[in-house]
Amino acid sequence: MRIRPIAEGDLDELQKIARETGVGFTSLPDNREFLSDKIAAAIAAFEQRTPPDRRNYFFVLEDEASGELAGCCAIEGQVGREVPFYHYRLGTLAHSSVQLDLHRTIDTLFLSSDHTGDAEVASLFLRPGFRGKERAHQRNGALLSMMRWLFMAEFRDQFPDKVLAEMRGVFDERGKSPFWECLGSHFFPLDFDEADRLTGLGQKSFIGELMPKFPIYTPFLSDEARACIGQVHRDTRPALAMLKQEGLRWEGYIDIFDGGPTVEAYIDDVRAVRKSRRCRVEIRASDEPPPARPRWLAASTTMADFRAAWVSHGPDEEGTLTLGEAEAKRLGVVAGDSLRVLDTEETS
Repeated sequence: MRIRPIAEGDLDELQKIARETGVGFTSLPDNREFLSDKIAAAIAAFEQRTPPDRRNYFFVLEDEASGELAGCCAIEGQVGREVPFYHYRLGTLAHSSVQLDLHRTIDTLFLSSDHTGDAEVASLFLRPGFRGKERAHQRNGALLSMMRWLFMAEFRDQFPDKVLAEMRGVFDERGKSPFWECLGSHFFPLDFDEADRLTGLGQKSFIGELMPKFPIYTPFLSDEARACIGQVHRDTRPALAMLKQEGLRWEGYIDIFDGGPTVEAYIDDVRAVRKSRRCRVEIRASDEPPPARPRWLAASTTMADFRAAWVSHGPDEEGTLTLGEAEAKRLGVVAGDSLRVLDTEETS
């Protein structure tokens, strides 16, 4: 399994992935024209033909043996520069009466664009056939999640100070969002799927135009809607756990549609960014058997031909990483090249 930038020939496979993502996966709508444009924009980003603040780096996880795409992930250079980027910010208002000696604090939701200009890690999806206990030894989800930090560490000057990740919120057994049903549906003459589709297509201006500009008092929401605030979809829990391990935290921002949390951190504080390092490549004639549970992640240091994959072991004390021929080919490197490596199980 290896990570590489998406290519023009991946459109059919990407559309298959888009159909499998399910409700609430805003960033990957099942729209062929949109997906084709996304691929073209990603290619331009990797070739550095667009400004850093407008780049959307889109990666795919490829099964080398079959050529099948197992999943995808992305990094948005900066959010909110071209299209408004909205959240609800959870806040508190205090009310008191001196005469009655009463004091109340009430949770509120404020419409905000506080994250404008931050980078975003997004669109992480691993296809069902590449998950599960029989695939656990491959650590496909960890490969998709962690390689983004190596990319950001290697090309640090192309990114701002902070990074965020929007997490999919709670949906019931009918595929409905209690948060949307209680709140958003009253302000948008659309069902959730249509509003979600428009947002995924980048048509977000209606949010600022139709949502109330005043704080929303959460006691007016239903119990079911309040219980969704800051909670994630069951399929999103593993991704959230990995982000938390890297140091991203929830600071009170939620998605305006489903109430899912937005986690964030300063890029330089992310564990994998701090712990990754460059090493020099040497090649040996044969490959060692892969470990039962890969630990070392390696990524190339060229943007246009970026590759990332698990390797059998880490560098030696002198900073040299010796690879087998198949590993080197998978990563697109030769002797004397550099790789950025990470011990994914090293603690902070």
